[in-house]
Amino acid sequence: MLQETGVASEVIEVRQLSKRFGPVAAVADLSFTVTRGEIVGLLGPNGAGKTTTLHLLLGLLTPTRGHIRILGLEMPRHRRAILQRVNFSSAYVSLPTNLTVWENLYVFARLYGLRRPRPKITALLELFELADAASSLTGALSSGQLTRLHLCKAFLNDPEVLFLDEPTASLDPDIAARVRAILRQVQRERSVTMLYTSHNMHEVERLCHRVLFLARGRLVAQGTPQEVLARTRAASLEELFITLARDGSLHDVAARPEET
Repeated sequence: MLQETGVASEVIEVRQLSKRFGPVAAVADLSFTVTRGEIVGLLGPNGAGKTTTLHLLLGLLTPTRGHIRILGLEMPRHRRAILQRVNFSSAYVSLPTNLTVWENLYVFARLYGLRRPRPKITALLELFELADAASSLTGALSSGQLTRLHLCKAFLNDPEVLFLDEPTASLDPDIAARVRAILRQVQRERSVTMLYTSHNMHEVERLCHRVLFLARGRLVAQGTPQEVLARTRAASLEELFITLARDGSLHDVAARPEET
């Protein structure tokens, strides 16, 4: 667990969090913390509760029960103050398609209260290699360009916390590697805390300090990638992910005889 000035700083605190939609428990009794500067993977198969958890952390959904604190403030009670210091990126959220790349970023920059947005927008377009598409309509972008546009938006307000929903989805291997390098650089230089989802387990092993595995809305494993693999006796995070997707639990992996 990362520390700042020798003292652990819990930036995200989730305690006994649950969210029900009628009889369905999308998130059930979830508890975890993320410290300042950590990159933590929120993992699990489709339907595990990852997106619901992110929406609860962003105040887009109200918990059925439980508590959330972000940067020392309670969510959703202090949602506005929290959102001024965090940001979110998802390739699955639509932006206005009739605005250009530049116009979309300018609108969000104004919403975030940037006084001089143009230099910031220019720098981010260069960083994520979108400068050539600045005047293109957002609706005409490729899926990879849209992913990078969402990342540009997420960095506009220099967030202390980033929630990233599959930040390298639709990117070719070269651009994905560059995005991972940018995330590492930002984490090192500014101690930005990141919680993100991904189905790319090789990426997770390279990037994450810790991982949180969800299944059917419950936390079933957490720790560094190495700790989780040792505890479950899985050969890789990918094998663990596949087991959860097929069986919904870690029982089969943990019970497997060790190879001799």
